[in-house]
Amino acid sequence: MSTVEVLDLAVRSLGPCRIESPLAPVLDGRKSSLHCVDEDDLVLFDDTRTMAMARGVSADRLPGFEPAGPRRRIFFDPAKTRVGIVTCGGLCPGLNDVIRALVLELTSRYGVNRIFGFRNGYQGFIPRYGHGVIDLTPEMVASINEDGGTILGSSRGEQDPDEVVDCLDRMSINILFVIGGDGSMRGAMEIARVIAERGEKIAVVCIPKTIDNDIPFIDRSFGFQTAFSKAAEAIGVAHVEATSAPNGIGVVNVMGRHSGFIALYATLANSDADIVLIPEVPVTLEGENGLLPYLHRRVIDRGHAVVVVAEGAGQDLLAGEPYATDASGNVKLRDIGPFLCQRITDWFDARSTEHNVKYIDPSYMIRGVPANPYDSVYCIRLAHAAVHAAMAGRTEVVVGRWHRRFVHVPIQLAVSHRNQVDPASDLWLSVLETTGQPATFD
Repeated sequence: MSTVEVLDLAVRSLGPCRIESPLAPVLDGRKSSLHCVDEDDLVLFDDTRTMAMARGVSADRLPGFEPAGPRRRIFFDPAKTRVGIVTCGGLCPGLNDVIRALVLELTSRYGVNRIFGFRNGYQGFIPRYGHGVIDLTPEMVASINEDGGTILGSSRGEQDPDEVVDCLDRMSINILFVIGGDGSMRGAMEIARVIAERGEKIAVVCIPKTIDNDIPFIDRSFGFQTAFSKAAEAIGVAHVEATSAPNGIGVVNVMGRHSGFIALYATLANSDADIVLIPEVPVTLEGENGLLPYLHRRVIDRGHAVVVVAEGAGQDLLAGEPYATDASGNVKLRDIGPFLCQRITDWFDARSTEHNVKYIDPSYMIRGVPANPYDSVYCIRLAHAAVHAAMAGRTEVVVGRWHRRFVHVPIQLAVSHRNQVDPASDLWLSVLETTGQPATFD
């Protein structure tokens, strides 16, 4: 990440802001502090002296993100602004919280009174699907945060960006909020491209959604904390099962695709796991330093064990099995959980060692639950940042948090690669210290 340059962090604007914001009186007198970044300041990309010094440039040339937050002057006239909101991709705790916060901020703070919800992801813009739009009002969204899922529905898969922009034109939409993960943001980038090619003034702002926490250049995506909290409960259940039977082994399979963050944070939150397997650290099953011999010794020594496996771990072990793709073109991961349970059973049987394997997969129970209090607060603050950015004419931008400050991240940067666990990080070291497992099974 040290190669990131100032231009990589530049955020597109639709034009100069000539309208005084309804929030201007609140902002007068605010100054940069430990808890507030002025709109003309930058949030530095580097967070250590060594990283900053390695660039060999003066302090005023260090790369930084544009801070999020309200501006004293805005681009859109609230009384004449029409807004669209869409939720895309898989379910995630907090979707309804974000929708609610967007609507309430737009109406109560800015005075925008025409807000439309598009149904079932990007399909909602395409005429052939026949999905109607929803008029989103404060009364309609008043209590939706109490429920999981999304009142707008969702879907996966690409749609023609020209057709999407045609729909925005027909409805005279000025701002589009896209709530989704990396695939949804790539779709938003294509929509913004078409808008720019047509020379139109429509802002496209993304709120990053994924329980996997795999979006780079933001500290955390919403829904992640709720997800790993629920996964930690499953680890606790697996521990109860494992300790309640002779040589009990609990295997917990959690979501995360190619990033092991849910597995790691759930393990740290619970501390009952003996082994954690993640996609970022290869695993060998047999041999002197393999997983199965280590697990066997652990069970013999302690009488039980709990194994947490991220869904993308050990995919090379399943290389001979067929694979498919979902509607978004993502490769569907092969199911490592049952495979691992069978290999454990075979290993213990071959050594005539009594064992009782219990398999728990809480994946879809995690995605559809309401957000916990932390994520609810985070969703509200992300939504507020998104509204401020859009009303100020920012476009092709993702709102997120970097070094605990809310910032604007260009979409192109947010989809440039996948955020993954660094095996050299203090996070992975904390997990190794908690479980007592070796750094690798190799």
